[in-house]
Amino acid sequence: MPISIPAGVTVSQDKDGVVTVKGPKGELSQKVDRAIDMKMEDGHITFEINENSPVNIKQKQAFHGLYRALIHNMVVGVSEGYKKELELVGVGYRVSNQGNIIEFSLGYTHPIFLQLPKEVKVETKMERNQNPQIILESCDKQLLGLICAKIRSFRMPEPYKGKGILFKGEVIRRKSGKSAAAK
Repeated sequence: MPISIPAGVTVSQDKDGVVTVKGPKGELSQKVDRAIDMKMEDGHITFEINENSPVNIKQKQAFHGLYRALIHNMVVGVSEGYKKELELVGVGYRVSNQGNIIEFSLGYTHPIFLQLPKEVKVETKMERNQNPQIILESCDKQLLGLICAKIRSFRMPEPYKGKGILFKGEVIRRKSGKSAAAK
C-alpha cells in the first residue's frame, strides 16, 4: 500500500537509510533497514523488498510491513498529530500539571511527579462530578504510547472495583469478587 504525502510534509532519505519526515507539527526520523528499498514518486511512498540483501525472506517480509507502518505513522504524526485521553477513576484521585510536569495524587502516601519530554503537550481537567482527565498530544505515536503506558503503570485498572487510570471510553471487565462457598 503506498503512503500518500499530504501538502506541507517533506520526506527525505539519506545514504545511511535514515528517513526524515518534516511537517507543521514537528520533525521525526527513523532508520530503515537495507533489506527494504523506499521509493518516492509523485506524492507517494512505496516500499519494496531488496532481493540482493543477505537477510532471509521471512525477515524481509516482516521488515516490509514494519517500516511501512512506522513511516506511515510518522507522516500522519507530523501532519495531523496524535492525541490520547486518560481518566482517573477512584475516590480522591487527582491530577494537575505545571508545564510538562504532571503531579498525581493516587491514594499513595506521597504524590507522584512525572516529567514529560518537550515533544509531548499535556492538559489536565478537573471538573466537578466528573473523573479527572489527562489529554496528551504529540507527533510521535511511539513516544505517546510509552508515556501512556508509564502513566497507567502508576495505578493499573483493576477488575473488582474498576478503579485505576483508564483510556477514555475503555471498559473494564468486572469480576464478582468472593462468592459464598457451595454446600
